[in-house]
Amino acid sequence: MTLGFWLSDVCLVSVQSALVALPRGRAPARVQGLARRLFGRGWALVPLASIVLVVVAIGAAGATADGLAWLALIAIPPLAAAALGTTMRGGRPSLALLAIPLFALAWWRRETLLGEGAAVLLSALSCVTLGVLLSAVAPRGWLKVGIVAMAAVDAYLVGSSLLQPANDVLNAAAPPAHLPQLQRALFGDALIGYGDLFVAGVFGAIVAAEERDAGRDRAPWRWALAVLVLSLAFDLLFLAVDVLPATVPVALALLLREWLRRDVR
Repeated sequence: MTLGFWLSDVCLVSVQSALVALPRGRAPARVQGLARRLFGRGWALVPLASIVLVVVAIGAAGATADGLAWLALIAIPPLAAAALGTTMRGGRPSLALLAIPLFALAWWRRETLLGEGAAVLLSALSCVTLGVLLSAVAPRGWLKVGIVAMAAVDAYLVGSSLLQPANDVLNAAAPPAHLPQLQRALFGDALIGYGDLFVAGVFGAIVAAEERDAGRDRAPWRWALAVLVLSLAFDLLFLAVDVLPATVPVALALLLREWLRRDVR
């Protein structure tokens, strides 16, 4: 564990934690009608499925990783633009254009910290949009169960070394022409999976929606800070192991919040 790794890890964990404070408390008006029609408990399985199905699919056919890399390359920039334009706090339509220079940097400066940082921001911002949309179509209680289940399965797969082979294949998948690999978040000497960012975006969207329903439409920075503190403490385990499930601190923050809310009631 080098100093470069720890600095890189702190940067990635900080981005993941900030995602908890970024989502708005409701979906954009233009999609609310569609969200009501699609509303159902089945959507709460998405966090869990995002790990299990990827591991199974890549294990069955390694070429699946290339398809996922292309899916990320195509879907993430417009999702990030949507976050800058509407689904994140402070977003406005003119800011959506910032996704273009971010993508250009991620491509042009691909092997530098500047390019890696741009790619991480694109991936993270896309998770803001996905979190807001998912919280609009899934019951929050079931979605919370889905987050905890995702973290539990993630921890099991990492602990049993079942996740690492599929993860390595996915992380290595690269589109041609040196296009950015947006299916994972690499910065310096540290790397976390897209699902680790995704779960933070979903948690943030849930907190924002519940704060809004309670008449307190404020950014949940204290829960972003809670995820940051839990993640930094959890990552001390890197002194003993090489791979950790970065979804676990987010699930722990969710459980802590639920416990505190129960005591308030």
